[in-house]
Amino acid sequence: MIDNISESLWNVTQNQCICEMINSNGIISTLNYFSINQTCQLFYTNSSSILVEFNLNSSLIFMNQSAISIALNQIRSTSSPSTTSPSSTTSPSSPSSPSSPSSTASPSPSSTTTSSSSSTTSSSSSKTTSSTTSSSTTSSSTTSSSSTTSSSSTTSSSTTTTSSPTTSSSTTSSSSTTSSSTTTTSSPTTSSSTTSSSTTSSSSSSSSSSTTSSSSTTTTTTSSTTTTNPCISGNLLWNKTGITVLGSASSLVPASGVFIDSNDTLYAVDEAGYFVVWKLLKNATNATIVAGNYGSAGSNSSQLNDPNDVYVDRSGNMYVTDASNNRIQKYINGSNIGTTIAGINSSAGSALNQLSYPRYFTFDLTETYMYVADTPNNRIVRHLTNSTSGTNGTLAAGGVGANNTNTSLNRPWGIHYLPSVSNDLFITNYLGHSVIRWTPGALSGVFVAGVPGVSGSDSTHLNSPVGIKIDNYMNMYVVDYGNHRIQCFCANSNIGITIAGNGSAGSGATQLNNPRGIAFDSAMNMYIGDSGNNRVEKFMKL
Repeated sequence: MIDNISESLWNVTQNQCICEMINSNGIISTLNYFSINQTCQLFYTNSSSILVEFNLNSSLIFMNQSAISIALNQIRSTSSPSTTSPSSTTSPSSPSSPSSPSSTASPSPSSTTTSSSSSTTSSSSSKTTSSTTSSSTTSSSTTSSSSTTSSSSTTSSSTTTTSSPTTSSSTTSSSSTTSSSTTTTSSPTTSSSTTSSSTTSSSSSSSSSSTTSSSSTTTTTTSSTTTTNPCISGNLLWNKTGITVLGSASSLVPASGVFIDSNDTLYAVDEAGYFVVWKLLKNATNATIVAGNYGSAGSNSSQLNDPNDVYVDRSGNMYVTDASNNRIQKYINGSNIGTTIAGINSSAGSALNQLSYPRYFTFDLTETYMYVADTPNNRIVRHLTNSTSGTNGTLAAGGVGANNTNTSLNRPWGIHYLPSVSNDLFITNYLGHSVIRWTPGALSGVFVAGVPGVSGSDSTHLNSPVGIKIDNYMNMYVVDYGNHRIQCFCANSNIGITIAGNGSAGSGATQLNNPRGIAFDSAMNMYIGDSGNNRVEKFMKL
């Protein structure tokens, strides 16, 4: 570095060199430290030109705004194998740079700071540099140690990545005209992560080396939720005050079956009111009709008659149980024209190619098969999802008449199948006031909730159960229709815990009135088809 040397210090540390610069009260314009012989050179300039040379084993610690402005024009025309110029500084997001902010992590309690754009600084303690004509940044973290060196230039951008929640932080900054800073904090011990984007500043320099800066700050927060077993953690809590997400006094939605897809989009079936299927996008307030003609029941391919349940597969195809038409309709890739894939339109019967007022259904993980609750026939029938009208199904459960023994079903209504955790179907017996667990194709099942044939309202009884879901931990969630409540049965327990509704019919935010369908979104928020209140209620997971 060639200019007016104000002072040279020998046998000093880098920190002593910086302190000497700070004590100069702004007289010093540039500082250079040679680690190989522990030499500190302090420079000042009153001239209109300056030549800066970057030497091996030297570290440019600080340049004020005037020195930088003069140096930039000179540096662009001066380069060597050991020189790094602002015009060739590696982008912070470059994946090939080992010190890239996107890949910087601190594996040990010590902090490391790398500053690119005409300087390299390494230090194990916190440092703050300041000048009357430049801006400086001090970064700190809540960890046991941190290190930050900030250099100001006409072109700077800085990115700070903090990794490891207990002991370390890492900072990389480079100079640019418009400075942007991004801070990412990750904590593996918690279930949320926050990304904060902040500090946009612009600076201008006059011949007297004055700097004017302005800044604005914006913050964006995202969170992810880790689902834990509510029965093991004891967190069997949903907010018992529901939020109406679909249906109002001016637009009634007597919802039966409800479904949430992988994007947390809600689908709800309007059974006996307007014979349609509603679709509500996540965080939206206005729903759209995706199947059926509003207020017009019928049996043609664009109509429905008492639809009961709905499912949307991963390809976007929608399936609807069209109860009074004794069929299952498939709507391919967003079409509102249905194709019959099970049952014979308007022909109720007990043959394997017929259905009789089908209620709810469930699908296997590959979405190759669906299992249909063929309610008046007291059976569960399996059909291919790419089948056609009149094709025979396969008997999966029941089919020997209505009874409350474990070899039969009694008006099956709700059904759920989750083969990732169990090979069994979980079926609600509407008139049997019970839940039975049944391996498809077996001759009998096992009762897992309620008292078969006996209705009641205590924790071991059910009253006309309808919808059902099981979670990844084999806990059951049962819509207790006649008791106007939602019961949770922990795995291997027949003791129900009320998680929504208060046991009495009503239209208040804490009440339900003949609820039917049940679904959960990705955060385990619960949605209930509250048919008697003409609405869909959402209960937030606590």
